[in-house]
Amino acid sequence: MTEKTPDLSSVRASYDTVAVDYARLLGTELFGKPLDRAMLAAFAEYVRGDQAGGGRAVADLGCGPGRVTAHLDSLGVRAFGVDLSPAMVAVARRTYPGLRFEVGSMAALDVADGVLGGVLAWYSTVHTPPGELPAVFAEFARVLAPGGCVLIAFKAGDRRVRLEHAYGHPVDLDVYWTPPDLIAGLLGGAGLAEVGRLVRAPDAHEKGPQGFLLARKG
Repeated sequence: MTEKTPDLSSVRASYDTVAVDYARLLGTELFGKPLDRAMLAAFAEYVRGDQAGGGRAVADLGCGPGRVTAHLDSLGVRAFGVDLSPAMVAVARRTYPGLRFEVGSMAALDVADGVLGGVLAWYSTVHTPPGELPAVFAEFARVLAPGGCVLIAFKAGDRRVRLEHAYGHPVDLDVYWTPPDLIAGLLGGAGLAEVGRLVRAPDAHEKGPQGFLLARKG
């Protein structure tokens, strides 16, 4: 990763700080979220299929401590993780030594053009200002093979929330809530056509609706 912008630096430093406690607190989160698991299962089925370049690797971008990467692996997907935070990658490597994790930026991937069967961005775009999403989605499209799929999980809304404390630690983060139609439009602008979406109600620990959007490269 080569970017040194203040925004990326603060995101990296914040997640380096919370990495161990984040992994401890969210390690089993998916178990209680059947709709989230359903979207991951649908994504896995698409990327395992011939039209998604069956057998091609799938990148979990912003993988954090690797829990969703490991979930994809359990669904028969050849997944690897990329995260901006070296501390998160270190936790992921310790927890899932059989999987591959790399430090990197989803905005500038060390991946050749058109080689991936899928891209997962599981809440990893929530710190990206909406005006910067077109470039990020263009990068997703660049690395996907024709027929490859992307699944975006995001906070559905239209606001920015400032976080100065999370997971028991001080942090320096902006969280962007984004309308689903905007996500779909920006993906479409990158050549990634919507396949389906889900917006679910918040659970007891969430502040608003949660969005999931599956798209495919033509």
